[in-house]
Amino acid sequence: MNTDAPILTEAIGRVGLITLNRPRQLNALNDALMDALGQALLGFDGDEAIGAIVITGSARAFAAGADIAVMADWSYMDVYRSEFITRNWETIRRVRKPVIAAVAGFAMGGGCELALACDIVVAARGASFALPEVKLAMLPGAGGTQRLPRAIGKAKAMDLCLSARTLSADEADRYGLVSRVVPDERLLDETLALAARIAGYSLPALMAIKESVNRAFEGPLSEGIGFERRQLHARFASEDAHEGMHAFLDKRAPQFRHR
Repeated sequence: MNTDAPILTEAIGRVGLITLNRPRQLNALNDALMDALGQALLGFDGDEAIGAIVITGSARAFAAGADIAVMADWSYMDVYRSEFITRNWETIRRVRKPVIAAVAGFAMGGGCELALACDIVVAARGASFALPEVKLAMLPGAGGTQRLPRAIGKAKAMDLCLSARTLSADEADRYGLVSRVVPDERLLDETLALAARIAGYSLPALMAIKESVNRAFEGPLSEGIGFERRQLHARFASEDAHEGMHAFLDKRAPQFRHR
């Protein structure tokens, strides 16, 4: 294993674990890291042995934001021609399997946006979240101004984005920014256990649920309801769904084949 790589990957049962690995820079997100993260996500997404993916950082920082030292002298044409953010940060949107963020320490700026792009966010009690780009005369540009209002409402999102306010894990939990809060020392164990439980379910059902929830998040209710109904109907073409229902009737554990 290359411990100097910008990310580390490991398969733990049916869970793919990705660890952001720039500890000296508090996992600041640069192109090399985001390229590697995208490749790892797509690799696990295409691996039939993996049912769920966990992204984590270090005890000090999930990710402290984009790497400002690299960006400070870029011009408009630099970012426009290179498709900054669009080219590699958006890879996570192509992942069909559940992606869980395990957040300890700082989740600032782009780090907070990366967590928001995941399907579930498990936060250590000592974690903190902020979108402080306004301090640099910038704005969140990796989905923060779009995903945050959908997660916590317009008023609170405006507060965070305009004032650069930092939220504790408990505040983020109350606001709906995170899914659950766990003791710091239990973060990875609790998240891996959650991911293993999810990965034990039928993968086609998991993907259908993720796609349906994202439709609700991103589109009008009427379209989402119609999409959900078709996904439900499609479950009746799934071997796993019939196995799950018969196992329930037989009072036994289902044996899913992910079909």
